[in-house]
Amino acid sequence: MTAAPATFAVALANETATANLMADLALLINAGDVITLSGDLGAGKTAAARAMIRYFSGDDTLEVPSPTFTLAQTYDLPSFPLLHADLYRIEDASELEEIGLDPLPDGVVVLIEWPERAAHALPADRIDIALSHRPALGASARAAEITGHGKAAAQVARLAALRRFLERSDHDQARRRRMAGDASTRSYARLYKGDSAVILMNAPKRPDGPALYRGKSYSAAVHLAEDVRPFVAMANGLRAQGLSAPAIHYTDLDNGFLILEDLGSEGVIGGTPPQPIPGRYQMATDLLAELHHTPLASTLPLTPQSTYTIPDFDTEAMLIEISLMLEWYLPDRGVDPGKAARDEFMAMWHALLVRQPTDETWALRDFHSPNLIWLADRPGIGQVGVIDFQDTVMGPPSYDLVSLLQDARIDVPEPLELAMFARYAKTRRGFDPGFDAAAFAESYAVMSAQRNTRLLGTFARLNRRDGKPHYLRHQPRIWTYLHRSLAHPALAVLREWYATHVPPPQT
Repeated sequence: MTAAPATFAVALANETATANLMADLALLINAGDVITLSGDLGAGKTAAARAMIRYFSGDDTLEVPSPTFTLAQTYDLPSFPLLHADLYRIEDASELEEIGLDPLPDGVVVLIEWPERAAHALPADRIDIALSHRPALGASARAAEITGHGKAAAQVARLAALRRFLERSDHDQARRRRMAGDASTRSYARLYKGDSAVILMNAPKRPDGPALYRGKSYSAAVHLAEDVRPFVAMANGLRAQGLSAPAIHYTDLDNGFLILEDLGSEGVIGGTPPQPIPGRYQMATDLLAELHHTPLASTLPLTPQSTYTIPDFDTEAMLIEISLMLEWYLPDRGVDPGKAARDEFMAMWHALLVRQPTDETWALRDFHSPNLIWLADRPGIGQVGVIDFQDTVMGPPSYDLVSLLQDARIDVPEPLELAMFARYAKTRRGFDPGFDAAAFAESYAVMSAQRNTRLLGTFARLNRRDGKPHYLRHQPRIWTYLHRSLAHPALAVLREWYATHVPPPQT
């Protein structure tokens, strides 16, 4: 059944209010979405389109002319291309094909002014914004009625919920600035009041994939967060351990909106191309060593009335992650090893993983450079800010050290990896003279092979399923890390299987 349209109206006192509305909508849309802007001459259609395009570009001064005479203008924005069309001068349906609107392009956000001139060509799934003058509220005041049709009805309902959240938290008048997203469905914006900034997180509740794993989605089966609650519990838990996770100022747990402390944007890498800054990697390594020697609870407070239990990184979850090699990477490289080889692959991994600890400590799972902020004015390990931890599991302490020292997005030189591994082992031994460095080295190799096998499959899936080809450029680096770990004697049998069946990524 087709969803009923969702509608709400908002008064816009000036162009700043219009820009804020379009920035809020931009937080919730994706490539393929269609937005129409209707209203009389001078109602503010082009101003609204310009505000959204500038928000996506991150450039408040970007020249965005009205496409009245050109009919359409395409912008190659950081997240996706955007097509801005003005149909005021359209006189014949054949002209839509000439400007790229019949059929509508794939993988593009489309903004259409004067949509009534080609109503027959509008898709069933779209967001309509009707703008009108409101002279009683001021010369520049407008009203906007936003309606979501078809699948877009849920987006408009979410936009209304976001606007209510911002009003309740007293950030409805704050200036918005886009932040880069990640591989998830989350999106972010900085909200400014004067010179002070906070982070708005939009984290819609959404399983990753259909229920293919014993009735569970992929995200549920491998214990990835499907809503914002794990992030809130872990942020508070990490802060209680003395770590620099962002403070949470306001929450809407049901809708998945948070306002967080802004830890800034200075990272632990630098230069061109980006490289690890050794002193900052030393501090990040010390943070892990200190966290891992401390007994940590698996149940954390969430609200005054509820708690959150951190799941175990069990063998089944790790095997499902590994299976992405068979499901996505090998098909992407044109390889079908056959059922016998597939079964052998999973059996070898099962035998290896059942020997690994699964509940020793908090494994944050994404402890690597994109998620680490450098806070020079804080003492000790507090200098390393941690911003991505909603997928935390109770798992091997080696996992996060692998994440840090085999960063999927930048090259970590092998001498630095070895030096930081030795630093970690020495620090752990200082806390616990019985720390077994050899056993930890084996666990490190196994978790490296597990993580990098999963990443090869994940990035192939992000390309093929989610239309994010830029992740493929990291596969050669992941391949290098994988071969480092497969050199460990404990992985000799796996090493032979990979050599026989797994081709290197394309470069």
